[in-house]
Amino acid sequence: MRCVIQRVQHASVTVNDELVSQIQSGFLVLLGVGEDDAESDARYCADKIAGLRVFEDPDDKMNLSIKDVGGSVLLVSQFTLLGDARHGRRPSFSHAARPELAEPLCDRVRDLLIEQGVPTLTGRFRTHMEVDLLNDGPVTILLDSKRGF
Repeated sequence: MRCVIQRVQHASVTVNDELVSQIQSGFLVLLGVGEDDAESDARYCADKIAGLRVFEDPDDKMNLSIKDVGGSVLLVSQFTLLGDARHGRRPSFSHAARPELAEPLCDRVRDLLIEQGVPTLTGRFRTHMEVDLLNDGPVTILLDSKRGF
């Protein structure tokens, strides 16, 4: 699994002019599921997201987690994070999971975050989404459950 985690002041997802999800302070997480991902990858990502200390403490040091500050997560499935653009001009998405695997694992990450006390909303799987956000910092973290980077 690959995640792009952005600390936001607010974020939302709209599909066909319908507001699907909206959060205030927290994380917008773009989540890509790979063909060989499993429950262990979902757990790794959820634990990292919930425990990532990138919010300022009273001394202005990034020392607090999303749980510490009472933030929320907007989790958006994005298979293009598995795109391989090393060869040619058109990315290959052959390592992205098929929807039958990807959707349940996205849902599992959501459920694991909620179990840890992090309010988590999602986009709408397999639709064209408009994602709006105000990046806070900006703070953007890349995460790969296979530790590829």
